[in-house]
Amino acid sequence: MAYPKEYRYTKEHEWIVVKGGIATIGITDYAQHELGDVVFVELPKAGAKLAAGKIFGSVESVKAVSEIFAPASGDLVEANAALQDKPETLNSDPHGAGWLVKVKLTNPTELSSLLDAAAYEAFIAEKQKEASS
Repeated sequence: MAYPKEYRYTKEHEWIVVKGGIATIGITDYAQHELGDVVFVELPKAGAKLAAGKIFGSVESVKAVSEIFAPASGDLVEANAALQDKPETLNSDPHGAGWLVKVKLTNPTELSSLLDAAAYEAFIAEKQKEASS
């Protein structure tokens, strides 16, 4: 899987991309693969405040429940309602239709501390190497 170059990534396996002042946040392909089949997604309602590094929702799979951390701070403008009926979209299209929330960033400088695609790919390669040894 190639990770979109315009996205930024966290070591907790979230991604964020900003277009026109609105940031879209989701989980990475690596995260959905580790989770397995997603059966439920819990997301905050519009108007919620997200704080960088803090939990804002969860993804439940057949294996486990995983918390989702905000890669940056902002005001929630939209949660992906389609995931309520089709949570498996997170498995089939994690970097596209499986987005989680859209936020209006309150501190865009936080993005500079996130990984770019090359750094994220190196990070998960190292993780996979550790897991196989």
